[in-house]
Amino acid sequence: MSVPLPALERLEARSTEIGGGILIRRALPNRRRRTVGAWCFLDHAGPIEFDAGGGMHVGPHPHIGLQTFTWLIEGEVVHRDSLGNEQLITPGQVNLMTAGSGITHAEDSAPGSGGRLHAAQLWIALPEHERRRAPAFRNYPHLPLIERGGFSVRVLAGSACGETSPAQVYSPLIGLDVASTGRAALELPLETAFEHAALVLAGTASVAGETLTPGTLLYLGTGRETIALRTDAAARVLLIGGTPFGEEILVWWNFVARTRAEIAAATSDWNAGRYFGPVHGSPAPRLIAPDAAGLNLRPEPAAP
Repeated sequence: MSVPLPALERLEARSTEIGGGILIRRALPNRRRRTVGAWCFLDHAGPIEFDAGGGMHVGPHPHIGLQTFTWLIEGEVVHRDSLGNEQLITPGQVNLMTAGSGITHAEDSAPGSGGRLHAAQLWIALPEHERRRAPAFRNYPHLPLIERGGFSVRVLAGSACGETSPAQVYSPLIGLDVASTGRAALELPLETAFEHAALVLAGTASVAGETLTPGTLLYLGTGRETIALRTDAAARVLLIGGTPFGEEILVWWNFVARTRAEIAAATSDWNAGRYFGPVHGSPAPRLIAPDAAGLNLRPEPAAP
């Protein structure tokens, strides 16, 4: 007897702004679903055009207990961090920063005469045994690409269709960018133990029979062996997934932790100029953490 598939959930993203007045769609965390596997944050920025001096400018800010995962589709962004890294990320690349016990970074659109920006910014919650590890940063310029059914499938994280991303993560998970230039159809194999979700980044796509456009995250649940993807014109879909995280986390501003005391200490240290190192070279001002005195269990993350 076949096991019925879980019901699909359509979760509407919320519009907000990040540094430089960039309008983004925030798909995770969502009131109805906080995580998909270890993925605990998902912003979709753009596509937008901007003049000279514009674009994204998110000043120095801290992170603990997570990895930041930047997938750039259009534009150029400069990453700077308190380890001394300065990295230009260009389309088709992933920047992966492991905050661990604590790091500071800034992200700015590259200087020039203006341009375009289109990106997905995600966070991965680190599991208990990894969340205090030493901070680190890597740029991944070469990611596996699979051509199938009229789609180009880029393996951003984890493994799919016999290919594995080099990005170093600490939980079983998957991240795929699935793009078409016209009519395309694909039955994409999935790991049945994973929960999955899909977000259209451009165009219109049918995912598991549901028509999606940018702004709606489709939660697929666990137990699926495949997912049907179809397009009639150019489109792009981000598919994420992983084993259900299984740990209670607190997300406050730019921190992922387990207790209120950890959040309060990190907030106090950052605002007092303690513990977290400086970032040099960003043209954007240093961010100030909101007061954690009346700590809400589910506050709104504020920066990438």
